Amino acid sequence: MTVPATTETQTQDLTQEEYKRYSRHLIMPEVGLEGQKKLKAASVLLIGTGGLGSPLALYLAAAGIGTIGLVDYDVVDESNLQRQIIHGQSTLGKSKLDSAEARIHDLNPFVHVVKHNVPLTSDNALEILEPYDVIIDGTDNFPTRYLVNDACVRLGKPNVYGSIFRFEGQLSVFHAEAGGPCYRCMFPEPPPPGLVPSCAEGGVLGILPGTIGTMQATEAIKLILSIGEPLIGKMLLYDALEMSFTTIKVRKDPNCPVCGIPREEVQLIDYEQFCGVPAHDRSDFTADNHDNDIQQITVHELKERMERGDAVVLDVREPHEWAIAAIDGTLRISKGEIQIAKNAVLAGRKLREETVLAQIPQDVDLLVHCRSGVRSAHVISFLKEVGYDPARLYNVAGGILAWAREIDPTLPQY
Repeated sequence: MTVPATTETQTQDLTQEEYKRYSRHLIMPEVGLEGQKKLKAASVLLIGTGGLGSPLALYLAAAGIGTIGLVDYDVVDESNLQRQIIHGQSTLGKSKLDSAEARIHDLNPFVHVVKHNVPLTSDNALEILEPYDVIIDGTDNFPTRYLVNDACVRLGKPNVYGSIFRFEGQLSVFHAEAGGPCYRCMFPEPPPPGLVPSCAEGGVLGILPGTIGTMQATEAIKLILSIGEPLIGKMLLYDALEMSFTTIKVRKDPNCPVCGIPREEVQLIDYEQFCGVPAHDRSDFTADNHDNDIQQITVHELKERMERGDAVVLDVREPHEWAIAAIDGTLRISKGEIQIAKNAVLAGRKLREETVLAQIPQDVDLLVHCRSGVRSAHVISFLKEVGYDPARLYNVAGGILAWAREIDPTLPQY
């Protein structure tokens, strides 16, 4: 299905410099002069300037998109550089928006960059998204994905969706205004908290966001130029290990609570509460406070408790992470093993003593840590479910990253 341009914008004349810059577009009959003018008149909003946002911003800027909006409030961290190619050593510690803007203008000074240095929330989403023709979701958390989807439905905007994890990626265009499904048609409810790890927890092949991000940019340009067949009503699944692409149909749900009602009736809700996890993209964010009943302990307090020997420190990371960095004297059982054991006990298939839970004592304080505090908070919730005393459970804020920064700088940070 070919979708017309999302808004009626006045085409703009090209300068002599732009004729030269975009010559390879101008000689293509599918783009040509009028198409290049459409690109110059278009405005695209990128939610996130990380792994997906990096190739998106670079290729859309190079293509001549007139206005590129950027939503982010993070700073450039060294761990970003493995995949977030718009940033570099020279911008470490600086705002990602400033870093991206400088690179975009170095690539194409004719692009107007609008920076939104705030977290996207239910309060500001409609105001931020409304001026743009195409919205591109480059986030990595469920609350923001649902928020972007619902705001796009309310505003009648196309939502170019991308998602990446380890070696796999997903791509679609959700556009209810054009008769297609929305994100909620395919994913009516988010997965239980902790079931799907983030890229920070599970990792991602550094090249993968380049593959998915450039395809998102392609879909955006197709929408603006009204050419080809956008991925409306379809989702592309990519497996880098097999180098395979699979396209599946996504059907519009007539009973969808978002696109199944008049769009002016769509109300933005508290998505963090809806998904049960925080909405965050910050590299320094530790989601260890998602349960307000979980007790926190700092790495300095952890060190004191270890010196006194009056608690057990439980490291719930994966074995390959223990090989990178570990605190001596810790009990090491991965979150996955504990989750399997918890499920077996709650389902009545096994007794606690028949699982890895038998290795985790109940009569002492447990100081639980992971990489940054996310998985350890989930594990504490698991232990509560199988009868551990909440008063004896403590989440180590910041995890081993905080330990390496504040206690033992000889440990590598990853």
